Amino acid sequence: MSLITPITQEKIRAYLEVFVEKKVEDILQRQLPRYMDPTAYLSLVSTKGRLKPFHAAIVPEEILRINAFERSFSTTLGTTFEECARLIALDHHLYAERGYDLTGKISTTALNEIERQISYFDRTGNDATSGLTLASMIDAVLAVPHSADFLVQRTVRADLYIQTKDGTELFFELKSPKPNKGQCLEVTQRILRFHALRQQNRPKVKAYFAMAYNPYGPSRDDYRWSIPKKYMPFTDGVVIGEEFWRLVGGPGTYHELLEIYQSVGKAKSKYMIDALAFGF
Repeated sequence: MSLITPITQEKIRAYLEVFVEKKVEDILQRQLPRYMDPTAYLSLVSTKGRLKPFHAAIVPEEILRINAFERSFSTTLGTTFEECARLIALDHHLYAERGYDLTGKISTTALNEIERQISYFDRTGNDATSGLTLASMIDAVLAVPHSADFLVQRTVRADLYIQTKDGTELFFELKSPKPNKGQCLEVTQRILRFHALRQQNRPKVKAYFAMAYNPYGPSRDDYRWSIPKKYMPFTDGVVIGEEFWRLVGGPGTYHELLEIYQSVGKAKSKYMIDALAFGF
């Protein structure tokens, strides 16, 4: 039995087809510098720094256009993971939303404790001797008195929010599988704020740094990017590839979704090549 229902599969295909078409149109409307001869090209000005005289001289214009498309496509493809996850989650859970704003009251003391935890994590990282775990960080924040005299309103946005049928709340920050240090610390701060705003610990509330795929291989053990391992509570705060999609739709969702992406790629391949290489 398919984990992604036929109706949801069609919704995902339609969404991805429109995404592909829009990215192609964006590139076709972009005025790439044309190479006529060295004198003419070297007289051009680009406010966005897109002049590449040696590339333009030796590589056909059609290939440069395809290359520009691939770069732009790769940069924005991550937004499709969020929408696909939302559509799949609606088949399996009570509620799902992209760009979910969690707004509530939080004590200034708790905010300060979150910053203290992040600062300590920044200094020590995942040093085994530090004693820092995601559980200990959440416990420290929730242990702060929730006094009404010192409450302020805060809003924290999750890339994806899911409420399961048993009432568990899942908050996901979907980021690049190769984040920098700043992104790791920022997401860790958000994870702690989600718990502080809900005044709930795991398992009632679960917040994660989610990576839609693992660029190093099929298993978590294959993952090699060192920064999130050092600057995030990696073991409990990060889900990668199959782990993420399993939470969204169950085991096997990852493979089924990739098959849909592949089917759209095959269906739109001639359109992409014709439009980008021949201008049809």
